[in-house]
Amino acid sequence: MNAFLATAWNGFREARRNRVTVVVGAFALVTLLLATLVTQVTVVTFRRVMVDTGLGLMSLILVFLSIFLSSGLLAREIERRTIFLVVTKPISRSMFLWARFAGNLLTLLVLQAVMTAIFVAEMSLFRFPLGPAVWAALGMLVVELFVVTTIGFFCSSFLGQTVSAVVTVGLYFAGHLSGDLYRFGQKAGGVASTVGRAIYFALPNLDRLNFRSLATYDVVPTLDVALKSAVSGLAYGVALLVVASLIFERRDFK
Repeated sequence: MNAFLATAWNGFREARRNRVTVVVGAFALVTLLLATLVTQVTVVTFRRVMVDTGLGLMSLILVFLSIFLSSGLLAREIERRTIFLVVTKPISRSMFLWARFAGNLLTLLVLQAVMTAIFVAEMSLFRFPLGPAVWAALGMLVVELFVVTTIGFFCSSFLGQTVSAVVTVGLYFAGHLSGDLYRFGQKAGGVASTVGRAIYFALPNLDRLNFRSLATYDVVPTLDVALKSAVSGLAYGVALLVVASLIFERRDFK
C-alpha cells in the first residue's frame, strides 16, 4: 500500500510540474473570468449564459487535459526506461498502472476544484445562487473524467503515445454519439441493428454523463437517473482498467 501511494503521489507531482498542466490551469483562470464579458451582451439569459459558458469551458479543458496526460504517461515511462526501475518488487505492473491512474485523476480533481472555486466566485459576484442542478453537473463531470482517463490508460497500455491520444479522442466523441448510433441501427433494422446494439454497449455512454444542458436551464435530475448514470460510468471505467492491467502485465517493453 505504501508503494502504491508513493507511486500515485509521484505521478501527481509529475503531472503538476508538467508545463501543459500549468498552461491549462492559467487558461482556465483567464477564460472563466472572461466569461463575464460574454454575459454583458445578454439581459434575460444572463445567468444561463454564465452557467453554460463556465461549465462548458471547464469540461472542455479538463477532458482534453485528461486525454493528454493519460495517453502519454505510460509511453513516456517506457521510452525513458524509468519503468524498469519502478516495476520491481514489491510493486507489480498492474499496481503501477493503477497508481499512475490515481495520480492522474488526483491532478484533474485538484484542477477541477480550483476551476469550481473560480466559477462559484463569479456566480457569487453577480449574486446568482448555484442550485442542485449545477452541482449535479459538476459531480457528473468527475465521473466523465474518470471514464475518459481510463480510456486513455487502456489505449496507452498497448499503443504508442500519438496513436493512443488519437484513439482516445475518437472514443470520446463516439461515446457522446453512441445513443445516436444505437437509434440509427434500430431504425435501419437487420444486421445494422445488431451492429448498432453491439457498438452501443461497447462504447462508453458519455452523453449519459452530460448534465450540463440540464444545469443551464436549472433542471434538477432525479436521484435515480443520477445514480444509474454514475454507477454505469464508474463500472465501465473499472472494467476497462482491469482489462488494461491484464494487457500491461503481458506487454513486452523491448
